[in-house]
Amino acid sequence: MVKAVRTSCQMVFHFTSSPCDAAPEGYLLYMGKDKYENDDLIKFAWPEDVWYHVDKESSAHVYIRLPRGSHLAGKDWYKNIDPKVVEECCQLVKANSIKGNKLDNITVVFTPASNLKKTQGMDTGQVGFHDQNMVFKEKVQTRKNEIVNRLEKTKKWVEVDLEADLMKRQKEDKAEAARLAEKTRIEREEQEKKWKEEKESRSYDRLYDESNMTKAGELEVDSDGEVDFM
Repeated sequence: MVKAVRTSCQMVFHFTSSPCDAAPEGYLLYMGKDKYENDDLIKFAWPEDVWYHVDKESSAHVYIRLPRGSHLAGKDWYKNIDPKVVEECCQLVKANSIKGNKLDNITVVFTPASNLKKTQGMDTGQVGFHDQNMVFKEKVQTRKNEIVNRLEKTKKWVEVDLEADLMKRQKEDKAEAARLAEKTRIEREEQEKKWKEEKESRSYDRLYDESNMTKAGELEVDSDGEVDFM
């Protein structure tokens, strides 16, 4: 029997959320086609990605990719997603859960992808959390076919190299950090030069004033040695 060899590329489903103020063209929503892709998504998620899953039931792992740098906007950045888009993520997770899709009043959990944890001994596709305080829940009363059907119309099955994409992203981040560091260095040096010039200018002005100043109460004597009382 020939054992299947996994390639560096993965087949991932892409969806597009409804437009909102923060994303006029909609957000990218994505999920793996099976538990193996789910493991890869955990490993190669981006810092701005937020993960959704039906609580205590088997379901797809659905991610939303927020704009780059969103994770730097305070500790609650992942809780500020448009409620309409959150509902779409929850409906997509529910629709892709064999048991959860049939139940009403289910709970969907969500957390930053960076909070997902894989430990030795976990089954493929199984996940834990680094910080339980960063895990939040949304109640989903029932399936809303109008939402699921709209998302299904945007569905694309995309072959991607998740590891290569993440490495490219990290390289870009490193280059941007270096550019900002260099910009900060140049600005600091220019400011220090300006302060030094201002300090030297004040010292020169003070020296000039002192050399031309007659001290208070000092008597001026003319060339004949006589005191001028005028």
